[in-house]
Amino acid sequence: MASVTFDHVTKRFGDVVAVNDLDIQIEDKEFLVLVGPSGCGKSTALRCLAGLEDISEGNIFIDDQVVNDVAPKDRDIAMVFQSYALYPHMSVYDNMAFGLKLRKAPKPEIKRRVEEAAQILGIQDLLDRKPRQLSGGQRQRVAVGRAIVREPKVFLFDEPLSNLDAKLRVETRANISKLHQTLQTTFIYVTHDQVEAMTMASRIAVLTNGILQQIDTPQNLYDSPDNLFVAGFIGSPAMNFFPSTIDRSDGKFYVVSEGFQVQIPEDRAEKFAAYEGKQVIFGIRPEDIHNPQFTPPDIIAQPVECKVEVTELMGNEIFLYLKSGDNNFVARVDPRTRVDMGDEIQSVFNMDNMHIFDKETEEVIR
Repeated sequence: MASVTFDHVTKRFGDVVAVNDLDIQIEDKEFLVLVGPSGCGKSTALRCLAGLEDISEGNIFIDDQVVNDVAPKDRDIAMVFQSYALYPHMSVYDNMAFGLKLRKAPKPEIKRRVEEAAQILGIQDLLDRKPRQLSGGQRQRVAVGRAIVREPKVFLFDEPLSNLDAKLRVETRANISKLHQTLQTTFIYVTHDQVEAMTMASRIAVLTNGILQQIDTPQNLYDSPDNLFVAGFIGSPAMNFFPSTIDRSDGKFYVVSEGFQVQIPEDRAEKFAAYEGKQVIFGIRPEDIHNPQFTPPDIIAQPVECKVEVTELMGNEIFLYLKSGDNNFVARVDPRTRVDMGDEIQSVFNMDNMHIFDKETEEVIR
């Protein structure tokens, strides 16, 4: 068990900066997820921690030890990759035991660790099988088991669920969350899937272009994104964005966009006084756009006229793809809603949960 610190870490490949001044403190027993689009630097940061890449600037600490020049095998970490990387000619038992045999661990100790890991992962009946006799999910659990038997200070996961089908991904991410609770060890997990990040992490670090955008708990990231990128990346469907201006009339402030005008809640209006007449980006999440018939009580509701372009019935909810003026946006509405493509309807924006971003800096206006 250990804490991990990225102390202003930069990694360059020639002229390309893959990781730019990454500064993160990861607490002992924390489950931190690095999330971002492909090429954002998350896997490179993980490989730097594992010792598979040399860093260009800064320091990496495991506990209080700088590990920049420590060999990967001496860092007391275990890594699970996207590919299972199992030896096809070995049994599950031998795949899991292989690293311990290389370290010349006693046979009784190897047997104990492998059987304990297999019990935790529910693969105790598969120890005599070869990888070709396993499903994708079972192979992934063997790869995780191979890491568990080492009893490392830190577990590293590099997009381990990418090769699994949708149903198995849901099941396996739940198993990894349970595993973290069982082992009480530091987990650092890389994914491009924000749903994985939201459901598994104790904290999420959002990266793009090698730069850390925001680090916080999943709920705080969702409720209070610092900038346009985080707001758009976290949440599915993504937050709706509308190019807008801030106008003032009769002492009240309004967001004015193509096709609609909505009043800013009075208790927050003065925060936007400096932006009067200026261009901003107005953001609202799909679940904060309602059918008037099923609008929750006690919200600050503002009506918006729009046209239904597409409907998607999901069973427990309906996604409406709407258009107001030149703005296209998505609403996640009550499943009792009855509308058809081409209908002209009125939607309701919950202004309690609105977000407004500076157009130039793309930072949220607090």
